[in-house]
Amino acid sequence: MMIIGRKKDHLRICIERDVQAGDTGLGRYRLIYRELPEIDYDEIDTSTSFLGAQLKYPLIIEAMTGGSPEGGVINKCLAKLAQKYGLGFGVGSQRAAIEDSSLNEYFQVRDVAPDIFLVANLGAVQLNYGFGISECKKAVKMIKADALALHVNPLQEAIQPEGNRNFKNLIDKINKIASKLNKPLIVKAVGSGLTYNIAEKLQVSAFDTAGVGGTCWSIIEGCRGGKSTRELSEIFRGFGIPTAECIGTITHTDKPLIASGGIRSGLDVAKTLSLGADVAGIALPLLKAYNREGEKGVIEHLERIFTELRISMFLTGSNKIKELDGKIEFLG
Repeated sequence: MMIIGRKKDHLRICIERDVQAGDTGLGRYRLIYRELPEIDYDEIDTSTSFLGAQLKYPLIIEAMTGGSPEGGVINKCLAKLAQKYGLGFGVGSQRAAIEDSSLNEYFQVRDVAPDIFLVANLGAVQLNYGFGISECKKAVKMIKADALALHVNPLQEAIQPEGNRNFKNLIDKINKIASKLNKPLIVKAVGSGLTYNIAEKLQVSAFDTAGVGGTCWSIIEGCRGGKSTRELSEIFRGFGIPTAECIGTITHTDKPLIASGGIRSGLDVAKTLSLGADVAGIALPLLKAYNREGEKGVIEHLERIFTELRISMFLTGSNKIKELDGKIEFLG
């Protein structure tokens, strides 16, 4: 199947089906409550910085769309709102546009979001299928991005009928890209999390957990396949490392960290920041909100998250984002 057809399938399935799986682990943690916060709610500052970019909220709208006309429309909407609210934004995999330049237009968002922190996206496994530093630089240049994410998705590729499954020597190849890119390089998981043992070997700028508890790409690929593929995908539903566990281990790399994978509320965002993440990432709920009510639905969802985050900061006596750090306890 052509890549553009696969991207349309992914978008449709994410919107129409229940593609979440597993438990983030965040429910086993509780923010430390202060009944006398000793701060003024109206003076709370939700701004932060990430990889040199200033954000009004510690939130990045994560990669899920791109490579199709439908995805391009959604990209524009989400990027416009990222501009409005001072958020980061990541496009979906640009592989299709690297291979077919006529698809470039579906990734363009700078016309509506000139100032956002914008992340380009390619699959790390493509470094074993003809891609190299030239294609990585092309992906960044294509959308005038501030950083590049290389996503690592062995489970998805293993289930996907058209999957690329040669993951040999990728640590060295990723490190070579990092040394030549001249832009921050992020290694991003895809629903199954990251491990410290691998992360410590990667000489990249930042990590994105994308842990278990959110969108499950094996389920998405199962929905695209026949009976045997669906059954195979169910065996690996929720396979990997929960988001909370990823945060707890990857913070030991001392690299900036995006916490994603099942982030569904401003309270979730606050918990990830308390556990040591720098910002949080969210994708699927915004896609579903857009499908229900268009831009209006996304605005309502984002503003609810902002309010929940502010209340979480208030109840922990945190005037600034950095003050959330460590204000959390494990419930067991």
